[in-house]
Amino acid sequence: MIQLDKTILSDDIRDSFFCCDLQQCKGACCVEGDAGAPLEEEEISLLEDYREYLLPYMLPGGIQAVKTSGVFDYDAEGNFVTPLVNDKECAFVYYENGIACCAIEKAFIEKTIPFAKPLSCHLYPIRIKQLSNGNEALNYHKWSICKKALEKGYREKLPLYRFLDQALIRKYGRSWYNRLLKLLE
Repeated sequence: MIQLDKTILSDDIRDSFFCCDLQQCKGACCVEGDAGAPLEEEEISLLEDYREYLLPYMLPGGIQAVKTSGVFDYDAEGNFVTPLVNDKECAFVYYENGIACCAIEKAFIEKTIPFAKPLSCHLYPIRIKQLSNGNEALNYHKWSICKKALEKGYREKLPLYRFLDQALIRKYGRSWYNRLLKLLE
């Protein structure tokens, strides 16, 4: 385990190589699993504020899910997550060339909304767990659908923490990330 300020990172984050290979997995992390993507309360407020701006980027099933149930749901532990369509794909998924993509991210890239995709999606395959002492545990979520990402990361010699540099900087800041690099390299 690696501790930096109030974050505790699993050794897997240091030791694993990773690089998403969307041509291989087709964005499976957006359409597989037992719950939607974890959301922070601030993200729910933003999704509610900009819901009408997101609808043109979404598929009919996702639009219906958001109009019926709202922009968030709860997982089995009562945490906020994105709603699902047919208990499978994220309501904010659309497809481009057979690859599952994020309508939130697309709206952001096109400057329709001022925020990027949920932080949990940006950080994936790292998952954050709040600890009772106020610290955060960062763990590598191992999932068979990411096998090709591990292979590609290994071929490119790209450590997981380097692959997720922008996401980690978004969450913890540049200074924190620079100190992480000093600890790991």
